[in-house]
Amino acid sequence: MARALIAGGAGFIGSHLSENLLSIGHEVFSLDNLITGEKNNLDNLTSNPALEFIEKDITADLSDVKDKLKDVEFIFHLASPASPNKKSARSYVNHPIETLLVNSLGTYNLLSLAKDTGAKFLFASSSEVYGDPSISPQSETYFGNVNPVGVRSSYDEGKRFGEALTMGFIRKHGVNARIVRIFNTYGPKMQKDDGRVISNFINQALSGNPITVYGDGKQTRSLCFVSDMAEGIMKAMLAEGTKGEVINLGNPNEKAILEVAEMIKEMTGSNSQISFEDLPEDDPKKRNPDISKAKNLLSWNPKVDLKEGLERTIEYFRTL
Repeated sequence: MARALIAGGAGFIGSHLSENLLSIGHEVFSLDNLITGEKNNLDNLTSNPALEFIEKDITADLSDVKDKLKDVEFIFHLASPASPNKKSARSYVNHPIETLLVNSLGTYNLLSLAKDTGAKFLFASSSEVYGDPSISPQSETYFGNVNPVGVRSSYDEGKRFGEALTMGFIRKHGVNARIVRIFNTYGPKMQKDDGRVISNFINQALSGNPITVYGDGKQTRSLCFVSDMAEGIMKAMLAEGTKGEVINLGNPNEKAILEVAEMIKEMTGSNSQISFEDLPEDDPKKRNPDISKAKNLLSWNPKVDLKEGLERTIEYFRTL
């Protein structure tokens, strides 16, 4: 049995990762300041004595919890707002400074803890480091096309800085760290008001409101079901030979946004109309991961196809 720390443990992906780690016998410390996470994401796990929730901001001094965390063997850094939708109170657009700090100072604090404890470290970066890419699919060797002062820059540049800081700790201090770049992920435990494309479309379809598509809807996303993502993150941490590696995690099945909206409308039996609005600033036209490295290094490949994943996600949203 190993001890794991998950920063952002009450978040969408973090709560699924907590469940997976507990299921294989690990103890889990779940840290979250609940700016965008929800403690009720862990409700199905609270009866497990191997889980301990700690309400904590990782940008603050961690000295008060260092004794508790001195024996952790794995540190997963998933803490950060992640939605770009300015209409959502949970978005990084509405929390730009918090987003920059959690990916810089928060990353520094957790890497320092990994250095002191000898724990393995994983930084959850994002496909947003590629910005509005000029190539597709995007491989880990692509440097990206990012606006450093745009409305999305707090997240894009925060993640890019977090990656650079992680590599700095590897090179200077020998920390056993790796970076995963997470592409669009969806599934149960998404917050209803998180402003992400799948939750928006499902909520609008179920309520009969217009389904909002930005631009002409031809921009693409590659949508990965959350169980596949959680498995990929675990493998990136636990597999041998991943120290210092940068690994894309996502589903390479690329879909146009308009096609996804039409799928959800049909699957929910909704009478909603599709409404087109202006494309937000710096919205990427393409999102499609090259996952060759994940396949070769982790023996990981997404299993849940979009139709099955959407069915399970729609059913979850019907219960809210």
